Amino acid sequence: MSALVLFDFDGTLADTAPDLAAAANKQRMRRGLEPLPVDILRPYASAGARGLLRCALDMATDHPEYEATRVQFLKDYEAAMTVDTSLFDGVPELLSQIKSEGMKWGIVTNKVTYLAAPIVQALGLADDCAVLVCGDTTAHAKPHPLPLLHAASQAGFDIERCMYVGDDIRDIQAAKAAGMPSIAAAYGYCGPDHPVETWQADHCVQSAREMWPAIRKLVRQ
Repeated sequence: MSALVLFDFDGTLADTAPDLAAAANKQRMRRGLEPLPVDILRPYASAGARGLLRCALDMATDHPEYEATRVQFLKDYEAAMTVDTSLFDGVPELLSQIKSEGMKWGIVTNKVTYLAAPIVQALGLADDCAVLVCGDTTAHAKPHPLPLLHAASQAGFDIERCMYVGDDIRDIQAAKAAGMPSIAAAYGYCGPDHPVETWQADHCVQSAREMWPAIRKLVRQ
């Protein structure tokens, strides 16, 4: 029976943290600060500029320099966003398995289109991706359910034949709100504030190589 597996992008399919951290560190270096190790910045990668600037510069969104810094961060990131970004170990095999079983997969990310689409293309995902929904595709971003509902509609699937996989609590919240079962990608960035065990996902996996059995269980339900 056909099904649609929807994935978050950053921290779920692709390890984008090295290039995001590099852009955040450029903001530090512009201020005469030493760069931070990628491992310190990694947990904030799923939160984008807001999370990375909070970690790198202790700069909240109400800081008077936040907007200018955010714009510069995005410029720096766009200029070098495929340098060290790669698919997580096991992801190519997982996507091939989904395809071989006659199922479809797609991407729902809060990353805006002008940043997401080139990386999806560069990683060789564009041809088999059934649908790409970005942070500016619909009127609301995750945790609102609209991006997931839009993805299902665009791909031609009923909600009950869809599931969502993500590495942030907002991903699981969006899935629940959309009426889709969910899988937490505990190998991803996950964020520092909410332990993955508290997200109430239907399944939790520690690597992309563990994903297929969880997907099969949800398809059979």
